[in-house]
Amino acid sequence: MMANTFISINMASSHLPATSESLDLASEAKTRSEAITILYRVLDNPASSSEALRVKEQAITKISELLREENRGEDLRGLLTTLRPFFALIPKAKTAKIVRGIIDSVAKIPNSTDLQISLCKEMVEWTRSEKRTFLRQRVEARLAALLMDSKEYSEALTLLSGLVKEVRRLDDKLLLVDIDLLESKLHFSLRNLPKAKAALTAARTAANAIYVPPAQQGTIDLQSGILHAEEKDYKTAYSYFFEAFEAFNALDDPRAVYSLKYMLLCKIMVNQADDVAGIISSKALKFLGPELDAMKAVADAYAKRSLKLFETALQDFKAQLDEDPIVHRHLSSLYDTLLEQNLCRLIEPFSRVEIGHIASLIELPVEHVEKKLSQMILDKKFAGTLDQGVGCLIIFEDPKTDAIFPATLETIQNMGKVVDSLFVRSAKIMA
Repeated sequence: MMANTFISINMASSHLPATSESLDLASEAKTRSEAITILYRVLDNPASSSEALRVKEQAITKISELLREENRGEDLRGLLTTLRPFFALIPKAKTAKIVRGIIDSVAKIPNSTDLQISLCKEMVEWTRSEKRTFLRQRVEARLAALLMDSKEYSEALTLLSGLVKEVRRLDDKLLLVDIDLLESKLHFSLRNLPKAKAALTAARTAANAIYVPPAQQGTIDLQSGILHAEEKDYKTAYSYFFEAFEAFNALDDPRAVYSLKYMLLCKIMVNQADDVAGIISSKALKFLGPELDAMKAVADAYAKRSLKLFETALQDFKAQLDEDPIVHRHLSSLYDTLLEQNLCRLIEPFSRVEIGHIASLIELPVEHVEKKLSQMILDKKFAGTLDQGVGCLIIFEDPKTDAIFPATLETIQNMGKVVDSLFVRSAKIMA
């Protein structure tokens, strides 16, 4: 009772005592704004005893949570600036924890990528001036990830190139795994597969030397699966996606559903679309939603060899299929293969056929079908030509290779060997 009286008397002053009673007062506040005001007044207290510092750390955590709940990103940025004198009073490890915690809070606010980049750049400058190398390296890694998400690939690559050399010198294995993984993702985004694989190998080498948290191991497996899928090695990719799914599922990580989605994609790409429904029913009941519905629709279309169902799935699940760069890339290849197979099957009985008739049979626009047939002729998928004047496709008989040509070439090659042999013998006789 006396403690409560003491707090109420001090409410009139500019700051509140850094005690647990002040934290309780903030917890009992009727609104978030009132609680934030109380906690700021606790931080304004100049006391620097060990107990006061402990209470202030708790107050900082609570302020961060409250500001995040109100989506007040700029206020979180201002909090980091306000706390700089306080950071001089506490150990560097605790400072790093608080700074990263506040940056994480900003990250949870929707549409705050630009603010995060600006905040990270500010903190990099501050850590550089304060010579806080450990914290600076981690904030720079975070900044590189944000720049990559914003498609600022050149700036992210420049930042990572310097950072990876510095971290290798210090032999900080855990951070090195993070940076190598990030570098692999960055090179993959730039379509530089050899460098993406080299960076992933470096991440695996560093990870083998230390204990890697399950979430980090899951990230490595996920990236391995993505790179193997890019090389069309879908069976190996499936096993990596499965390992990633198991790791993320155990941690209730939201990335579990994406690992599962890529597992289903691999099954479709190796012509095992019938397995998709079984995998969903056995492993994915708690993940049911648009991501898995999209893959189920694609698997159904592929199993039925139906381009119309395929296009319907792409339209109905545009966010899950078309806007996911990894899925989009493989489904584009799958769609082209499916379209070519259907067109070859349809034109097989004909020697001359209207393009409009083929388009009506396959239920696609005439322009789309004409463009694809033209591409297939150029790629020598079949012998034929397009008569655009009358809108017809003329299919030629496959020209049979005359056996006389290979035989003639073989004879000429053998004659060449005989002439070479006679030349060597005559050279010896002349000598």
